[in-house]
Amino acid sequence: MALNRVGEIVFLDFPYTNFKNSKIRPAVILGQSDIDRNDYIVAYITSEVDNYIWSEFAVSLKACDLSTQTLKYDSVIRVDKIIVVNRSQFLREKVAYLREEKLQEVLRVWAKFHIINYFNALHKPKQQEPFTPGNSRINYAGRVYDENEMINLVDSALDFWLTTGRYAEKFEKSFAEFLGVKYCSLTNSGSSANLLAFMALTSPKLGDRRIKKGDEVITVAAGFPTTVAPIIQYGAVPVFVDIELPFYNIDCSQLEAALSEKTKAVMLAHTLGNPFDLARVKDFCDRHGLWLIEDNCDALGARYFYKGEWKYTGTIGDIGTSSFYPPHHMTMGEGGAVYTNNVSLKRLIDSFRDWGRDCWCASGRDNTCGKRFSQQFGELPFGYDHKYVYSHFGYNLKVTDMQAAIGCAQLEKLPDFIEARKANWQRLREGLSDLEDKFILPEPTPDSDPSWFGFLLTVRENAGFSRDEIVEHLEKNGVQTRMLFAGNLLKHPCFDEMRAKGEGFRVVGELKNTDMVMERTFWVGVYPGMTEEMMNYMVNIIRGFCG
Repeated sequence: MALNRVGEIVFLDFPYTNFKNSKIRPAVILGQSDIDRNDYIVAYITSEVDNYIWSEFAVSLKACDLSTQTLKYDSVIRVDKIIVVNRSQFLREKVAYLREEKLQEVLRVWAKFHIINYFNALHKPKQQEPFTPGNSRINYAGRVYDENEMINLVDSALDFWLTTGRYAEKFEKSFAEFLGVKYCSLTNSGSSANLLAFMALTSPKLGDRRIKKGDEVITVAAGFPTTVAPIIQYGAVPVFVDIELPFYNIDCSQLEAALSEKTKAVMLAHTLGNPFDLARVKDFCDRHGLWLIEDNCDALGARYFYKGEWKYTGTIGDIGTSSFYPPHHMTMGEGGAVYTNNVSLKRLIDSFRDWGRDCWCASGRDNTCGKRFSQQFGELPFGYDHKYVYSHFGYNLKVTDMQAAIGCAQLEKLPDFIEARKANWQRLREGLSDLEDKFILPEPTPDSDPSWFGFLLTVRENAGFSRDEIVEHLEKNGVQTRMLFAGNLLKHPCFDEMRAKGEGFRVVGELKNTDMVMERTFWVGVYPGMTEEMMNYMVNIIRGFCG
């Protein structure tokens, strides 16, 4: 006798509601026992649609959902009502079969049922563990998630498409809409996003505005290295200017001094969520015909009042970048994005991301341009397949659809994440406001609405203690700290050879504030996973140390 298969509808004496007075019910087979091949996992089918259709675990069933036979009544399949029955209990077999599309829907909802149970049993209790002052550790950042990220992740894995797919397409569209830009390109990290943003500006297709080897890019040394690394790796020259406190962003008064006939661009990060002075920087770029890249990796959701309206950082320059590494404002685990309003830059970004190809067809699609076999490129034969024409020396920096699936769930939480960061930063600012004699306390840039990544503290020279001493105190008491990334990037081993040769970079003036940050600045977290109790504990630990 042939075995039954998944998706088959059978009738059985279904002892679900009342074991003494069971009733003949239809059920759909969802699986088979690996031990006893005559045991089947079945889900209950009921025609009481109105009673159950509201449930996220009830899948509607109509006549059109069957590949064979018909259906007397519209029904629902209850994937939360599952039993294991022996084949001998089937009163009627092979009554009907679900169409593949409906079977897939049922199995995905069944998977969702198990994911939610798994999350509630194993992840949620850890997230709800009470904070114990002095024993619980307060991390500077962390992932904030629920079952929806896990549901999306598994759902994308079930497609087994693996590379960029439907979730990536959905995220790019939704993220662009959130920011108010035309184009978004997902990539595998924030560092890759910075690389793509810079490399797009080196394309020969930009003519005289392209960045060539030896051209200069104005930036700062007080930040994360991947804002600067693409400039050096390509062979352009970073020109470093100082920052100003208490904003920790570029000192715009030095921009004109940094300008030379070789300057082609400005590439800057919004430090720990605090926007740099976009009005002055953008005006400087516009007056001198320079590109502006906004490294927005630490500032997603920050806004700046520009030309009479509030705009998200990353959208005022020519190109913006984001990172979705776990500590950032939202996460995909690994992941990043590059965004712009310029369609030409969008195509260059995608070209460098996707092996350097000239074609802009989405993954798995052909002939978007309608001229796949009817164009002339370089010295190739006329009509050479456009999908294999390369206009740049590019990379493969695409995101996987599993990462994008997590991002789609995180994006729905992003507005709340941003507000939580602002509130946590404000609690620290108010709680430490009377310690100006000990610290240089951070301030928002004028005309900005920061989306804070952390709370910066610079120990004053006459504070009576050093940064190392207070950092050690905080770490011993369970408060995780971080430096302002590189401090002064020029002091790191990666610059040893360049310093020895006296070439490959240029410094404007003295980097006094940059060195101060390197020696006396640290920060603590404000991420959305922190509670008010945690914030109060941090305030008390810092105040207690200061006496």
